[in-house]
Amino acid sequence: MNISEETLIQGCVQQDRRYQKLLYERYCEAMFTVAVRLCNSYEDAEDALQEAFVEIFRNIQQFRKESTLGAWIKKIVVRSAIRKTRKDTKYTEYEIIHDITDDLDTYITQETDMEYLEKCILSLPEKCRQIFVLSEIEGYAHEEIAQMLNISIGTSKSQLHYAKQLLKQKLQIILKN
Repeated sequence: MNISEETLIQGCVQQDRRYQKLLYERYCEAMFTVAVRLCNSYEDAEDALQEAFVEIFRNIQQFRKESTLGAWIKKIVVRSAIRKTRKDTKYTEYEIIHDITDDLDTYITQETDMEYLEKCILSLPEKCRQIFVLSEIEGYAHEEIAQMLNISIGTSKSQLHYAKQLLKQKLQIILKN
């Protein structure tokens, strides 16, 4: 069924369960992927996604159309996933000793198994993984990441650098084999 975004929003504002279900079905798969990458746990991602959609349905009348509906939903899912992981962890900064300037893209080739790359990303320390996903996969700027995670911009940048270093190390190992 091809329903316009505006019709979908209006149906959800009126709390029509049919439109809420359609909205959920339209966005759940992509948003679950985002949540899993941030939470690194299917169970936590499912919880974060459920909490996010409850928040979305409660607040959809506040959607101001300054961005796409998908971008607005993603921001809520990201915040929900971060809250989910924040409950059990405390943020720690990692000291960067070596300044490796090679770009991560150098190591990602067509021969690289994308499933292994995904596993490498998921194996990163939690905050590094969150910053890597938000920056490199979701496209958020360091200012936005710093605000979402309640950290400094410098910490966001250093953690991204550290995450890239760890990924390069892991990817270099498989490329040598």
